[in-house]
Amino acid sequence: MLTQKDQRIIRSKLDNIYKIFLSKKDINYFEKEIVQIIRQFNKRNPKKKKNISEKTTLVICYGDNVYSERNKSIRVFKSFFQKKLKSYFNTIHFLPFYPSSSDSGFAVKDHYKVENKLGNWLDIKDISKSNNVMADLVINHSSSRGLWFKNFLKKKEPGKDYFLTVGSKFDTSKVVRPRDHRLLKKIKIFKKSDHLWRTFSPDQVDLNFKNPSVLIQFIKIMIHLIVNGVTIFRLDAIAYLWKENGTKCVNLRQTHEIVKLLRIIIDLLNIQTTIITETNLPEKENLSYFGKNDEANWIYNFSLPPLLIHAFLFENSLYLNKWSRNLPNTKKENSYLNFIASHDGIGMRPAEGLLSKKILKNFLKRLKKNGSKFSYRKVQNKIKKVYEANITVFDALKKSDYDQKGEFYLERYIAAHAIMMSFEGIPAIYFNSIFGTANDETKFIITGNNRDINRYRWNFKNIINKLKNNQTKQSIFFNSICNLLKIRRNQKAFHPNASRQNLDFGKKIYGFKRISKDKKQTIICITNLSSKIQKVRINRKNQKMKNLLNQEIHIENKKFLVLKPFETVWLSNR
Repeated sequence: MLTQKDQRIIRSKLDNIYKIFLSKKDINYFEKEIVQIIRQFNKRNPKKKKNISEKTTLVICYGDNVYSERNKSIRVFKSFFQKKLKSYFNTIHFLPFYPSSSDSGFAVKDHYKVENKLGNWLDIKDISKSNNVMADLVINHSSSRGLWFKNFLKKKEPGKDYFLTVGSKFDTSKVVRPRDHRLLKKIKIFKKSDHLWRTFSPDQVDLNFKNPSVLIQFIKIMIHLIVNGVTIFRLDAIAYLWKENGTKCVNLRQTHEIVKLLRIIIDLLNIQTTIITETNLPEKENLSYFGKNDEANWIYNFSLPPLLIHAFLFENSLYLNKWSRNLPNTKKENSYLNFIASHDGIGMRPAEGLLSKKILKNFLKRLKKNGSKFSYRKVQNKIKKVYEANITVFDALKKSDYDQKGEFYLERYIAAHAIMMSFEGIPAIYFNSIFGTANDETKFIITGNNRDINRYRWNFKNIINKLKNNQTKQSIFFNSICNLLKIRRNQKAFHPNASRQNLDFGKKIYGFKRISKDKKQTIICITNLSSKIQKVRINRKNQKMKNLLNQEIHIENKKFLVLKPFETVWLSNR
């Protein structure tokens, strides 16, 4: 039941966001509209709660990562998931499945529809019966070819005043940008000249959240998604939501207030829902989206991929260790979402302040040798900087200056995933990474889009046949990854909120300790980051611990744990 206190909190948040633009009467109007949305939902839906656990594992995929000519792609994916993945994953992140005009689904034309070639809402709902479903709320922008924008140009609803325009005197000199195209586009609407704001591409026009009707629209979209089986919302590009003259136009106060309001709303619904913020930014800014335990439930652990990959390529744990030592432990019901690969690339902004300019330069040079393309961003509309490295994790880790022939490519790959899976938080694995998929050079040549190098689509029969043969590269990688997941799912010390303590074994070794919430299980996770045998001094107590990875551990002189190149051990007391 929605209390008077709940309503006051909603009104207070609206006031924090809109008091400059709206009268008290208007704020009360929008507060009542939000309250009505919540009440209508709760009236139709009984209470349903779910909690995260060590069994919470997530696969990231497009609706057409697996395809067949005979059926809709989401149905094909479901079939593949049931056959091969259901024992290892309980949560599916479907990247945008809406009708779209560009950017692999992120230029959304209609948030209330499913792209026909992928399937329909019944397909999404069907999958949600046995799995958690995560979907993108593409909240910062919308397609220039969608209904909203067409109506915007005609001053019609829905869409009237939905998009952000600024005058020629708006100061953009400090704007922080993730891309290098022209930010503003001059247009005429009913003989009035204005400039459209386009953070991500000419086809993706930023929405105007100074208009509260836009916020209400996205609350309705969230409800629509929940009704159709979605319980986890990825707030895409949320950091860029609010713009003010003369500012960086990123991470502004109003953006945080909007995230807080959305958190309040979902917490008042009769169903356990989760917000995760997608903020590919430097560490401090990314962490700020936890707020005071009142913003995102989860945040992406964006600094992990570049630091982890760097540690393996340069066989040096120094920067990874320093970062993880200072990373705060999560609070109850909050979590990091850990990953190495995604549908985009390896973000470089999260490494800012963690890797020096010189080290970062050498890192990028090594990635280029391994086949990486690079996407750039503009700094103060002038200087270009690398925004992300576009490369699959397989190719990123395939060779290094220490292993130029790639002799240990499999061991390095599995070790990186073992660290990610055992780290504090929830593990998320990109679909193509499960099979050790290499750069898709063919698709890149066709499209010219750097990100397409990491977006290979699998024919259903082809990938099934490859997995049937234990000698194929895909089968070897698949079995290795799934074995780690199988073991991980049964360890209380790998609960997302189980504590983590860094251990210092020198720069060639990376290690930490995980302790279960009930203090009964301790797991010591140790990985050799080098292509040489390494020795780790351990005490007698640790010698008696069993290795969960089903490998015999080699103890030398009752003092040293001997690790083969890129070997990982999970030493557990039970």
